[in-house]
Amino acid sequence: MEKILEFLFMYRHEIFIVILAGFLGIEVIAHVPSVLHTPLMSGANAVSGVIIIGGIILLGHADMSRFSAELIIGIIAVFFATLNVAGGFVVTDRMLEMFRKKKNRHIKNS
Repeated sequence: MEKILEFLFMYRHEIFIVILAGFLGIEVIAHVPSVLHTPLMSGANAVSGVIIIGGIILLGHADMSRFSAELIIGIIAVFFATLNVAGGFVVTDRMLEMFRKKKNRHIKNS
């Protein structure tokens, strides 16, 4: 417990910045109009793609003989960024589906 408190005290500024960034992100996302959702989602996918590449590079430099911090952080980064990219494509596809013309499903009986 003492080591955890020491860690929290040592990195209190960084932890505070991460918490503020989380609140700011929630506030920004909550007030995005639906018209801007698709362009923002494509931007988020681009950023997540960069995170995937960075995670793969991090995994390439990690010590594979034991569980190191680099290995764990790299695996987590690749996993969550991949989920974000896949989810972004699914949501974007659903939104674009709303704008496609519907086929005439009424068949005339003669």
